[in-house]
Amino acid sequence: MARKRGGEPEKDNSERWLLTYSDLITLLMIFFVVMYSMSKVDADKFQAMAESLNITLGGASAAQVEIGTSPSGPNLIETFPAKTPEPSGETLDEGKGAGLGNADIENMTIESIKQKLDKFAFDNQIETKLVSSIEERGLVISIQDTLLFESGSAVITPRAREILEKINNVLASAPNYIKVEGHTDNLSISTDRFPSNWELSVLRATNVLHIMQETIHAEQLSATGYGEFRPVTNNDSEANRARNRRVDLVILRSKYDLTEPGQSLEADPTSGTIPTPFNNP
Repeated sequence: MARKRGGEPEKDNSERWLLTYSDLITLLMIFFVVMYSMSKVDADKFQAMAESLNITLGGASAAQVEIGTSPSGPNLIETFPAKTPEPSGETLDEGKGAGLGNADIENMTIESIKQKLDKFAFDNQIETKLVSSIEERGLVISIQDTLLFESGSAVITPRAREILEKINNVLASAPNYIKVEGHTDNLSISTDRFPSNWELSVLRATNVLHIMQETIHAEQLSATGYGEFRPVTNNDSEANRARNRRVDLVILRSKYDLTEPGQSLEADPTSGTIPTPFNNP
């Protein structure tokens, strides 16, 4: 009976790594094919989306956002920064202020107005009574009551009129809404003319508004009185009460136009601004 043959010798498997390598190359090829296909976009749809976003957000105009092209297709976004306006040598007093809608230009306008008012206050040694500050809602110009009125009165003094006329010449360059806000301290007042601090603060704000209206469009202006209820500091000393007795002129940023009554109009698609009664043709 023939003997069974011994086990066959094992085959040489030294080239099995080629299978793993070929699998890896295949997976990499599939990966790059998928990435390439994802990078291809519909240029027309993307352009329309970019234009819509920029108009809605008030950023660059539609012409400033383009789809970049390459040999493999339109797959890059090329954004051109907005140009910074070159100085023209014109001052804000000449009525050449920047228009609404461009946040950068508006910030420059607000800063320029603040610098002019600060210089005016310094030159006239009233920097402690005429103080301007930039806040979220816009530029706030606080005028201490002693610079405008006699104690317990809402009648504007002749010197106060001159100061307000100087301020008006600076503010007239900005087409923004301007709020005139009257404030008092917490000391009670009770007279036939002013039963409470409410009436005193409102009338003071209204009298300031009437002078501003001589230079600035009436549609831009509004007046309100807060009495003693919007203090900037505690009423625990005469110095602090003096700070609280004030009239604030607030140059509102244009993004708050929609909060004003009657400003429910649709935005202008070419400028990203809300039409207002005083900037419509």
